[in-house]
Amino acid sequence: MVLFLLPVFTCTHRIVTNISELQIIHTAGLGVKELTHIVAQHNRLRSRVQPMAANMQKMEWNETLAIVAKERATMCQADIPLHQSSSFSHIGWNVRLSVYGTASFSDILDSWFEEEKNFLYLSGQCRENATCQHYTQLIWATSSQVGCASHLCPRDEDLWEIFVCAYYPGGNWELNGQLVMPYRSGLYCSLCTSSMSGCYKLWEHVSGLCEIPKNPCRMSCGQNGHLNVSLCKCNCEPGFTGRFCQVRCSGRCVHGHFKEEECSCVCDVGFGGADCAVKMQFPFHNCDVIIDGHCFMVSSEADTYYGAKRSCQELGGILAQIHSQKVQDILAFFLSQLETNNKVVNTDFETQNFWLGLTYKPLKDSFRWDTGEILRFSSFAFGQPDNQGFGNCVELQALTAFNWNDQRCKARNRYICQHASEHIAQWNNGR
Repeated sequence: MVLFLLPVFTCTHRIVTNISELQIIHTAGLGVKELTHIVAQHNRLRSRVQPMAANMQKMEWNETLAIVAKERATMCQADIPLHQSSSFSHIGWNVRLSVYGTASFSDILDSWFEEEKNFLYLSGQCRENATCQHYTQLIWATSSQVGCASHLCPRDEDLWEIFVCAYYPGGNWELNGQLVMPYRSGLYCSLCTSSMSGCYKLWEHVSGLCEIPKNPCRMSCGQNGHLNVSLCKCNCEPGFTGRFCQVRCSGRCVHGHFKEEECSCVCDVGFGGADCAVKMQFPFHNCDVIIDGHCFMVSSEADTYYGAKRSCQELGGILAQIHSQKVQDILAFFLSQLETNNKVVNTDFETQNFWLGLTYKPLKDSFRWDTGEILRFSSFAFGQPDNQGFGNCVELQALTAFNWNDQRCKARNRYICQHASEHIAQWNNGR
C-alpha cells in the first residue's frame, strides 16, 4: 500500500471540506491530556473488578505500543488476528469500530468494561453466545503497559473511526482450550510480586493496584545522591559522602593529601583546617594526656561524628586513634576520672561517650581509621559491634568502662582530638 502525504496549509477558521483532509489531520495522534486520561481510566476500571483482584497491576503508557497500535489502526479492520510485532512479543489487543463522531475513547473503554456482565469468574468463561474478551484483556492482571491509537476509515461513503489498544504483556491466553484466569481474587495488593510490591490507590479506586514501589529500600539519599535500588545504597554526587550523601567533602588540600574514601584532607605537619590551609601557631594547645609523645585533647563540647572530625581537623589534628592496649587503658582511666568532674561548655550531648576516628566502610566490609589504616587492635565491648541503629561510627562508651561501641554517626558525643609527636615538636620550636 502506498501512502501519499499531502501538504497541509492552515489558516484561521479553516473548514475541513472532505474525508481525505480529515484523515490527514487525524493522524497527528493522541495528545498528552488524552493519553493520560486513557491510562487513568484503565486503572480506575481495573480497580473495580468483582470479585476484588489480589494481583491487579497498575497500567503505564508505552509510546512504542502506541505506535504499534497506530500501525494496526491504519488497516481499518477489527478482525485481523495479530499477536506479535517487531518490538514486542505476546501483545494483547482490543479493537472497536464505531461510526465517526458517535464515541470517544472514554466511551469505548467503558463499553469494553461493560462486558463484565458476560464473564463468569468462577468458571473463567464467557456466557454462552456472548462476548467478554475485550473485558478480560482490559483487566488482565499482569498486563502493565498500554498504548492506544485511533484512525479514520472511509467505508461506503461513510466515515468510521477505529479504536485500538495494545497491551503488554498480553492476555486472553488459553490452556488446553480453556481461558487462563485473568486475575487472582483476594484482598487487593495481597498477591503483588516482589518487583511490584508497591500499592497504588486513589480516592476514586475501589481497590489498589500493584506497582513498582517508589522506594523499596525505605531510605532517601536527599538532593546530593540517588538511590541504587538493587543494592539499597546511595550513590553520592561528586563532593558528597556518608550513608545518605549528607556530608559535603572537598578534594582541595593545600598542605596535605585528600583521602577520597574518607572524604577529607590529611594535613601535613604544622597545618590544619578543612583544606589544610591554616598554619598552626604555638602556643595553641594544652594537652590533656600525652602518651608515647602523642597529645590527646578532650573536647568540652559535643557534636556529631562528622562535626567532631571537622573540629579536630581545624585544630591541625585528627580524631583519636587507639592502636594498643596501653593507649586504651590510659584513655579509659582518664575519661573515668572526668565523670566525677565533668566540666563542659554546654550540655548539648546525648551520652557520656566520646568519638574515636574509626568508622565502618561498607565497600571494604571492615572498620578503618580515618587515615585509612586497617584496624589491627580493637577493644569493642561485649556483644559489639551490633549495628544497632545502623551504627557506622565508633565511640568510647561510658557504660562499658569506655570500651568501644558502634553508634549512629549523627549522635552528639564529646570527642578526643589527637596530635602526633611531630606536631608537638613544631609547637615547641615555635614555628
